[in-house]
Formats: sequence, C-alpha cells, structure tokens
Amino acid sequence: MSFEDQQADLSRLIEMAWEDRTPFEAIETLYGLKEQEVIRLMRRELKPSSFRLWRKRVTGRKTKHRMLRPAGVERGYCPTQYKPR
Repeated sequence: MSFEDQQADLSRLIEMAWEDRTPFEAIETLYGLKEQEVIRLMRRELKPSSFRLWRKRVTGRKTKHRMLRPAGVERGYCPTQYKPR
C-alpha cells in the first residue's frame, strides 16, 4: 500500500469518526479498529482542542453505537443527507 493510499485511508477513517451517524461498529468492520483504538488514533492525529471537542461530541451519542440506536435504524446516514441536486 502506498503512502498516498495510507493517508487517504487515515483521512476517511477520521471523517467517519467525525460523522454523527457512522457507528464505531462500521469503522471496525471497514478498518478493523475497535472504539478504543479509534479514540487513540483520534487523540494522536487531531490537535488537542479538536480531540476534546470530538470526545465531547461522541460521548454517549446514540448514533455512534449501533446497540444504542432505536430499533429499525439500519442506515449510517440521514435519508436527506445525499439529496440529488
């Protein structure tokens, strides 16, 4: 895997971690990283203030944990998120 590919994967992983509706389980499925490993990666890659903001945002968020989601929510994004223009 090239350096550019690794950087693209890292960038996508951070983007998924920031997204409110992408559960940690989806990140684990795609990248093999458990929630604690994602937290360590985010701590390493983000500025300290950005990391604190992210942790505050995702802590206890129902959409970031598949088991806490309401029954019937299978999608990883809002249905209006990708509206055709």
